[in-house]
Amino acid sequence: MERHFQKELESLKTSLIKMGSVVEENIALSIRSVTEKNRELAQKVIESDVRIDALEIEIDNAIVDLLALQQPVASDLRFILAALKINNDLERIGDHAVNIAQAAQVLCSIPDVELLNEIPKMAEITRTMLKEAIDSFILLDPVKARAVLKTDDQIDNLNRTVIRTVIELLKSNKQTAECGLELSLISRNMERVADLATNIAEEVIFHTQARVVKHHAENRK
Repeated sequence: MERHFQKELESLKTSLIKMGSVVEENIALSIRSVTEKNRELAQKVIESDVRIDALEIEIDNAIVDLLALQQPVASDLRFILAALKINNDLERIGDHAVNIAQAAQVLCSIPDVELLNEIPKMAEITRTMLKEAIDSFILLDPVKARAVLKTDDQIDNLNRTVIRTVIELLKSNKQTAECGLELSLISRNMERVADLATNIAEEVIFHTQARVVKHHAENRK
């Protein structure tokens, strides 16, 4: 019975890693669709979201079965609870990839679009955060997870800079309104991806160290 349970836990982890790989690829493609003004890449991201949704349901069902039939405790229970939250976070990241891709499609129809300098910088940091968060889960590495937490402020600051720049742009040139709004949307979605990558890293710390670090809980002790 114990061996069967451990195999189910490994299967759950494998499914999450598969989902993480698809989500990571979709984020990368959505960002490329923006920087390259590529409608085909954007459409590929949008169509691929169905696969992510299916994986989320599959993983949810596996988690429900494990909780109902195995009654896990201690580290195994923490892993399953972390997996439940990570599954939801990955699905939401997939949704943000779709939002970015849809914004890219709009930008493709606007001539002479110039990306703000902060957008490629945000894209690179966001992709790195997501990769490191997923890697920290695969390796069960709390040190790598904590490094993700430290990077989130950079994205928040860049997002605020983009919003301020877009507001100034709109004040000076009303004709840039549509472009400015789409760039704001892209920035906001990347900021949310970074937040969700941070959530994943927090769950890795919860599982491996039995520590709750979200909402700065450690600092309140």
